[in-house]
Amino acid sequence: PTYFFKKGPQWDNGKRRKNSWLLNISSVLRFERLLVPDKRRREGRRQKLSSEKVMAVGVNAMPVTFAAHVLAVIAAIMVLVWNISYRGGLAWEAENKSLIFNLHPVLMLIGLIILGGEAIMSYKSLPLEKPVKKLIHLILHAISLSLGIWGICAAFKNHNESGIPNLYSLHSWIGIGVISLYAFQWLYSFILFFYPGGSANLTSGLLPWHALLGLFIYVLAVGNAALGFLERLTFLESGKLDKYGAEAFLVNFTAIVTILFGALVVLTVSAKSPSPSSTPIDDEASYSYSAI
Repeated sequence: PTYFFKKGPQWDNGKRRKNSWLLNISSVLRFERLLVPDKRRREGRRQKLSSEKVMAVGVNAMPVTFAAHVLAVIAAIMVLVWNISYRGGLAWEAENKSLIFNLHPVLMLIGLIILGGEAIMSYKSLPLEKPVKKLIHLILHAISLSLGIWGICAAFKNHNESGIPNLYSLHSWIGIGVISLYAFQWLYSFILFFYPGGSANLTSGLLPWHALLGLFIYVLAVGNAALGFLERLTFLESGKLDKYGAEAFLVNFTAIVTILFGALVVLTVSAKSPSPSSTPIDDEASYSYSAI
């Protein structure tokens, strides 16, 4: 700017006015040094957002989320009908130990898969401010994790009281891995992103890894749920269950709906967000999932 090159003030001793152009140039350089980093940061964030938009699927997250909600309700109803109408009901203490095991698919599907998926979609698709979405995201994942742990305990309780060995199948191995990773993800995320919270540079650097690990755990959980449906149905069919009966079809269709729900969850986090809180200078922008 030209106003930086005006003549400088008079000397205190009353001597002639002097053009302090060296001082003015120094001021300009200092001013530019203050502006350049800020400009670079803003430009970098704009480029980051632009690249994230390119990587995002060209659909709005909201209608995809609505379809996922519908599938979530259908899957919850189907698993409840299966275990209550066909398998005899749910119980934590019962003479019929199968009623204890029936808690396992219900809690794992409604808790770990459905509520876990809703927690992921809530942070991406809800048109709310970031602190509100973060709190909803945190609470839903906490409920999901709690129900998942309860569901695993129900399986162990059934096996122990029925004299069935534990952890002998691939489904059980993957299940323990999923719930362990889920607990680790929630605990470190609570400390890093919620309380007491990490530095801005640390959270910004770990955010893509947080999203990547979360999606990996969720996809693994959905795949293991499908494996669990297969294992349970195979066990029932070995006990004379009609392979083409209503219950067999119900279990298979429940697994298919579960997989479709998981696919819509991944599609939601890859789509554009309608959130008004996302700005070009927001490190936790609406495209944070698709950025990975």
